[in-house]
Amino acid sequence: MSKVFIGCLLIILSITKGALATELNYADYANLPALSLVEISPSGERLAYRSVKGDKDMLIIIDINTKKIINAIEVGSVNPYRISFVTDDRLILMVAHNTRESIFVGRIDVSASFSYNLITGDLHQVMTAGYGIYIGQTSLGRVMGISPDKKYAYMTAWKDPLEYSLFKVSLTKKKRPRLMQKGTVDTRNFFINSHGQVIARERYHNKKNRHILEARHNDEWVNIFEQRTEIQTVSFNGITPDGKSLMMKRKEKGSTRWAYHTISLKDGSISKPIFSRDDRDVERLLTDLNGVVYGVQYSGFKPSYEFFDERLNKRMAGIDAVLPDNGMRIVSYTPDWSNIVFYLTGTDSSGEYLRYKSGHLEMLAQARPAITTDKVHPVAITQYKARDGLTIPTLLTLPVNKKPEKLPAIMLPHGGPEHYDTLDFYWLSQYFSNQGYAVIQPQFRGSTGFGSQHQAKGRGEWGRKMQDDLTDAVSFYVNNGTIDPKRVCIVGASYGGYAALAGAVFTPDLYRCVVSINGVSDIERMITSERDKYGRNHWVMSYWDRVIANGSLEDDHFKNISPINFVKNITAPVLLIHGEHDSVVNVSQSRNMLDQMEDQNKAVTYVELDNGDHYLSKATNRANALKVIADFVDKHLK
Repeated sequence: MSKVFIGCLLIILSITKGALATELNYADYANLPALSLVEISPSGERLAYRSVKGDKDMLIIIDINTKKIINAIEVGSVNPYRISFVTDDRLILMVAHNTRESIFVGRIDVSASFSYNLITGDLHQVMTAGYGIYIGQTSLGRVMGISPDKKYAYMTAWKDPLEYSLFKVSLTKKKRPRLMQKGTVDTRNFFINSHGQVIARERYHNKKNRHILEARHNDEWVNIFEQRTEIQTVSFNGITPDGKSLMMKRKEKGSTRWAYHTISLKDGSISKPIFSRDDRDVERLLTDLNGVVYGVQYSGFKPSYEFFDERLNKRMAGIDAVLPDNGMRIVSYTPDWSNIVFYLTGTDSSGEYLRYKSGHLEMLAQARPAITTDKVHPVAITQYKARDGLTIPTLLTLPVNKKPEKLPAIMLPHGGPEHYDTLDFYWLSQYFSNQGYAVIQPQFRGSTGFGSQHQAKGRGEWGRKMQDDLTDAVSFYVNNGTIDPKRVCIVGASYGGYAALAGAVFTPDLYRCVVSINGVSDIERMITSERDKYGRNHWVMSYWDRVIANGSLEDDHFKNISPINFVKNITAPVLLIHGEHDSVVNVSQSRNMLDQMEDQNKAVTYVELDNGDHYLSKATNRANALKVIADFVDKHLK
């Protein structure tokens, strides 16, 4: 790593520190990042990003060198979750929103893709249900590849109720999609090479539990992989740089970690692990728009990377050495990797976008300009032993300029539950630490990212050992003097909301207050709803059976771990927050919990967020929720 490189970086970071910031309030943390979805163009000359300022939610494209805006459009109504450059002059926007459609009962999530011409300003949806494809579908955002001339996208959709097929869709104007390759009722994916040729098709038959990969040989489908399984245990996610194999994710026999192999399209032979580590799972592939794989990102509190190209491995090692205490997440790159955009968070940052080019890092933008580095509270990677001896990795966020002694504390379990926390700036934990609280984020058994054994130990343990892990975390930090046992509140969203309610009913003396955000209170009702939605024999039901019940527990297991059935045990005040249009955990989960608590004269507050979703993705809802949470927690802990 050159001295010039390091010097540039230190200048960049010193600029962000500046003078001591003014005091921050809940709104500063609740605000959505001012910038997100940052994407660099193929030439490295242009940058696209989503900008949220007050009521303005814009997609902005600038010239990186001149800093001048090339074009901008309002995108708040369509809620883009990904943007990709096809050329320097054309973008694809992948969007999602919750809506009510006349042909469906109730509200549904809808996804789609739009093509945007930066020069003319033309914006059109590239595929629409009922226009050349089956009308009864809502997921139309998947782009499988781009044609060699960059004028078409390859996308999947239902041709009719029995054929999930591949279409060639115009990016230059609104046209009927053209059928490129017929599929079947059990088709899940297609793979297309850089010449625009279909080379493979993945299928999974839910009723037959049959997972198949077929290669295209002389215009015929040839089966090169088959497995009988209730839940898919391998996945096919990209094409090798030589185009002769697919990347196949699975666990090596005898290993507890996910790794990537290659599977030959010629004969189905499977290689030894190509990307694999003993201490980390492979989390995602780094690909281009056609699915050609450059490398992988590994799991962990901080991301790490490995590439086919050894030069990129050396480059990332040098960058990591300069910023050992920060997370450097790759968010975008040019096809030749001469330009790489990183998202920097950690000890010194509330979120900054940096560009690597020619051996140097330069600042592009700050994600949260109101939260300067002197207001970012340190996050420590720690661990403790659960009562049965299992090591629980944990993040501990401590307030700046306060001794870590007998602090009031927030237990903050993550959602999922098959998920995990990272060193990324998290608005909730940072807000609480800014108010003087220690924030504990245990990666309890059942969390991903720490090997399949750690994940598997959570099977059948909702409300049981998974909950004990949270209790043991409180005991650990009480015993080492960090937190005050009389001032601990549990706050969680989604599964974390369930864990908060489980804490209220199963360990009622542990927490002074409880906050459940979009949480599950009645597992029986949730499973019934999932069965009605997917059907008794769907793989989703097999998944929930394994995760929650582990397939071998007593008949009343769901009843025994549902907080709604033990409201009589609650002694702490409870705050319930739920999005009106939550499509992941139905709002009835909180409404019914409210009714039960009111019937039994328990202290409960309920806030329902208008047009709210599962992720508090609207700035107004996030701000309203955090204001209520802040007042509620302060009332009971300060």
